[in-house]
Amino acid sequence: MSASSSFAPRSGPTQRLLSLAMALCLAVMALAVFVNVVLRYGFGSGIAGSEELSRLLFVWMVFIGGAAAYPAGEHMAFTSLLLPLRSRPVALRWMSRLIHALVAVAAGLVAWGAWQQVLVGLGGKSPVMGYSMALVPLPALLCCGLIAVLAALNAVRGKTVDLGHGAEIE
Repeated sequence: MSASSSFAPRSGPTQRLLSLAMALCLAVMALAVFVNVVLRYGFGSGIAGSEELSRLLFVWMVFIGGAAAYPAGEHMAFTSLLLPLRSRPVALRWMSRLIHALVAVAAGLVAWGAWQQVLVGLGGKSPVMGYSMALVPLPALLCCGLIAVLAALNAVRGKTVDLGHGAEIE
C-alpha cells in the first residue's frame, strides 16, 4: 500500500471498532435466526421479532462495512481509467481530486436522501418489535455522510486514487 493510497490505515482503532460492530451484527443475526429455526421446527413456536431484527441488523452491517471500506481504499474503483495517467503525476492528482469531489457529491446526495427518510421514519414504528422506523435509513445517513466528508478531505488534500488494485482485474 502506498503512502498516498488511502485516507486511514487499514488496521487503526476506528477500523477495528467498525469490524467489531459488523461482527456483532452478524453474530446477533445468526443467533436470532438459528434460535428461531430451532424453535419453529423443533417446538412449533418461534420468536416473532427474529426476522425483523435480522433484517435491521443486516442493513446496519452492510452500511458499517461500507463506512469501513472507504477509508481503507477497498471500494470498487475504475482504476483502468487512471492507469494511462501514471506517467503524468499532475494530471493524475487533478483527476483524483475530481473523482474524490464527485464521490463526495454523490455520497452527500445519498446522505441527504437518507436524512429525509430518517425524518419520515420518526413517526413510524416497526410492525413487530416496535422500534422507530428511523433506524432503518439511519445507517445510510451515517455511512454516506462519513464517506462524503472523507472524500471531500481527500479532494482538498489532493490524495491520488489507489492504483494498486490492478492485480485484481481479471
